[in-house]
Amino acid sequence: MKGALTTVPIKKEWDIVGARQSGRNLARDLGFGSVDQARIATAISELARNIYLYAGSGEVSFEEVQGTNSVGIKITASDHGPGIEQISKVMEDGYSTSGGLGAGLPGVKRLMDEFDIESNENGTKVTIVKWLR
Repeated sequence: MKGALTTVPIKKEWDIVGARQSGRNLARDLGFGSVDQARIATAISELARNIYLYAGSGEVSFEEVQGTNSVGIKITASDHGPGIEQISKVMEDGYSTSGGLGAGLPGVKRLMDEFDIESNENGTKVTIVKWLR
């Protein structure tokens, strides 16, 4: 299992549930407690929902990562467009283009230990990591 990559395609709304479940299962298998499993599942839901709402399709990948003193879960959510014009804007608390609560990407960043986003007109890639404590 170590380092194995699992990828869940996001094409329809129901795929969000599948991505969330895959991530939660891996987190549980790695030894994360129920609170961190819920944090990870929530972050995955938000990223998969963004793919579905804004890009139409994409994928969410999960893998075990090894740190200096710990093991973690790395989640990569990617799509092929249209990209985010102003990343700084979507990273503001309360900003929402979908009429949602606006927890969005800032919420994902708070739930996880590492957060990276890259976006251009060809797509967006968000990489997050949660370390086992």
